[in-house]
This record gives sequence, structure tokens and C-alpha cells, in this order.
Amino acid sequence: MARDYRYSDAHLHYVDFFQESDGMRPLLQAMDAGRIEHAMISGIPVAKKWHEDEPKRPRYYAGDDAGAYWYSATDSIVAAAVKALPGTQRSRLHPFLSGFNPTDKNADAHIRRMLELDPGFWQGIGEVFTRHDDLTALTYGDTPRANNEAMVRVYHLAAEYDLPVLIHSNITSKRERNPLFLEEIEEPLGNHPHVRFIWAHAGTSAELHRHQERLDFLLPTLQRLLERYPNLYIDLSWTVLQPYLLDGKGKPRSEWLALVKRYPDRFMLGSDVVGRFDGLGEYLRGFDAFLDALPEDVARRVARDNFLAVLPRRQKG
Repeated sequence: MARDYRYSDAHLHYVDFFQESDGMRPLLQAMDAGRIEHAMISGIPVAKKWHEDEPKRPRYYAGDDAGAYWYSATDSIVAAAVKALPGTQRSRLHPFLSGFNPTDKNADAHIRRMLELDPGFWQGIGEVFTRHDDLTALTYGDTPRANNEAMVRVYHLAAEYDLPVLIHSNITSKRERNPLFLEEIEEPLGNHPHVRFIWAHAGTSAELHRHQERLDFLLPTLQRLLERYPNLYIDLSWTVLQPYLLDGKGKPRSEWLALVKRYPDRFMLGSDVVGRFDGLGEYLRGFDAFLDALPEDVARRVARDNFLAVLPRRQKG
């Protein structure tokens, strides 16, 4: 008998890199159509500049060489959209705060102000952009790292407020065939055991795959990290689905099935859509072939429950 999954989307951006969105009604309609009962919802912490030398507005951050800048108003856009909903719909959305500069040691003070302005509203921090393909080079200011002093202060605040942290930290660069940047994510995992870290895409990205295809060291690295750090959770969003969870013929890879079965509470699904919601349900249904190869109780945890379990204790249930 075919399984009828209900999903949680653990990685969804309400706006794009120009802080624009299809809006809340299309989002909720897409969630209903895709059987997505809950969704993490965040902004985008940077805005892409339309440079005066560019005659055409870019459609994505990589559309031209113009820079991007940290944009704190993204959280206000998210908050206004969520607060305008009736309670039954609002309870399905779990806002994460992202609009801060992760290289600024004032970031934790800004986050604290936001939390105090809206007590109980924000349920997590992220997606924090640290190592992020070409976006890192395009963003004005210092190179963000998951283990810099500014982020250490943010992690202490996350532990104080019991907030999970969704963090984008590439495991390597486009051309290095080794886990070049692994220390940047592993150091916080060890130093902040009371913080629940959700590693976006398990450190992968479409840009990495464009240059290197499949990273052979990813699976053994995850095996070691998950065993060593019980505070690590993995966001299986689209760049993990292919080419890792499924092979070129769309068949689940046995070694990845074994990893998820060994750590059944540590994986969750994400769409990583950015302000456009037409394909939302399709993104999550794309995981069904992998989920169907798992024991049913594990599959349902990965599809829906594991994301809800990492939320602040006051939100669970």
C-alpha cells in the first residue's frame, strides 16, 4: 500500500534575494496542495544590488557581478506576513530570524532586541549565510564563518532562548576535493553542545556539484559528525536529494538509507524555495522514493516530525 505522507518543510524562504514574494496566500495554497502541515519560514539575510552599470535587473544573486548587502528588514517582512494570518494558519508557520550580519559582534545584541520586541514569536535563528558559494564573494564586508567570534555570541544567545540554528556552511570550495571548510562548522558543534544545529544541505550546494559532481567524502564525514555530536541535525534539501540520496536512475542509495536508519531523529526535509511557491509540494514529494525505502516510522519522522522536535520546547506539541 502506498504511503500517504504529511510533511514539514524545514527550510523555506518567504522572500527572494530582492526581498520580494508571491505572498502568503499562494504559500498556504501550495502547502495545502502538497500536504505540508508545517513550515519553517524565514527571510533572506542579504539583498542583491541592482548596479547602475547593469541595464537589466538580475533575477538571482548570481545573475551578474553586482554585490549583495546584509538586510535586516527581511525579518520585519516575514513577521508582518505571519501576524496577518488567523491563528489556525499562523500555527503552521515557524518563523526563524535571519536578518543580521554574521561577521558583526553586535549581531547577538540585535537578535536579542528582536526577540524582546516580539516575545515568543521567533522559533529559531537562520538561515545564517556563512560559506555560500559565490554569494560569499559578492556580499560586502568580511567573509562570514560559522566559527567566528560574532557567531559564538549568537550561539550563546540561541542556547539561552532554546532556539535551533539553521546554518549554511559549505563543506568545501568549488575546486578542492576535500572538506576544506569542515572545521568552521565542526568547531561550533563541539563548543556549543546545548545548541541544536541544522546544517543546511549537509554542507553541499548546486554550485559545488556543478564543478565536482558528487563529493565522495560527504558520507563518511556525516557518519563521523552524527556519531560525535548529538546536537547536529541535517537538512536534506534539494542539493542532497541529488546526487546523494538517489542515484542517477532515481533509486535510493543503500548507504544513505543505512545512515538515516541509524540516526532516525536527525534528518529533516526542506524545499529551500525563495519567495516563489508553485513547485513547493513537488520538491518535497521528490523525496518519496527515498522515504518509501525506509521503515515507515522512520520515514514519517523524517517527512514531518523531526523538524517539529527541534523547535523550542514551548512550541513542541
